[in-house]
Amino acid sequence: MKTFCALLKNELKLNIRNMNMVIFAIILPLVVLVILGFLYGTNPAAGGTDYTFLEQSISAQCAISICAGGLMGLPLVVAEYRERKVLKRFQVTPISPGILLAVEFLIYVLYALVSLIALLLVSGLAWDVHLRGTWVSFAGSWLLTVLSTLSIGMMVGGIAKNTKSASVIACVLYFPMLIFSGATLPFEVMPEIVQKVIRVFPVTQGIQLMKSAFLGLSVEHFTLPILVMLAVALACSGIAVKYFKWE
Repeated sequence: MKTFCALLKNELKLNIRNMNMVIFAIILPLVVLVILGFLYGTNPAAGGTDYTFLEQSISAQCAISICAGGLMGLPLVVAEYRERKVLKRFQVTPISPGILLAVEFLIYVLYALVSLIALLLVSGLAWDVHLRGTWVSFAGSWLLTVLSTLSIGMMVGGIAKNTKSASVIACVLYFPMLIFSGATLPFEVMPEIVQKVIRVFPVTQGIQLMKSAFLGLSVEHFTLPILVMLAVALACSGIAVKYFKWE
């Protein structure tokens, strides 16, 4: 436990000093939220619903933060350590692949959590946006989205040979999920055939669950999204640890 805490403290300091994730995982979603707030404010969402556009977009801003950390930040950091031979030096210490990946995982969970708190505080204070559903269901859907998305990043970081290959894989995963999962373009406005294809993305499933939980809407078929995200989290985490490359 002492090793874990010491590594977490050092890695968190280095990560914050880098500022990339502070900008893309915390500041960017907040800026997007503020812009949407000034543009739409408390205007009702399309479709004759009784909730506002801003309430509907909270889950999307959470997903932007989660994707930034899970699909870009985490894999690139681990791959960069491998390329710079940092992992080779870790190999002769008590630090195991599981400990290292767990530390990096927790760092990006913290980023996502800080982003979530900032989004809720700003939207609540400025535009009176509040959770309409239960905290348990929303927290559960948020946590599932975090676990499944960050596990993909752990897998990429664990097996990518260098920063270049990790960057290519991360981009291939990041941009389609960011654009087509509902984080940027509303899921509802996409053609039906596109909706069927992108439902395989764990981020898509996560956004739909978070949105329903936040708005207090009933979810008819919630078992499949939960199983998909849990399966992705377990499979990717297992691959990341088992096939982890020190160099």
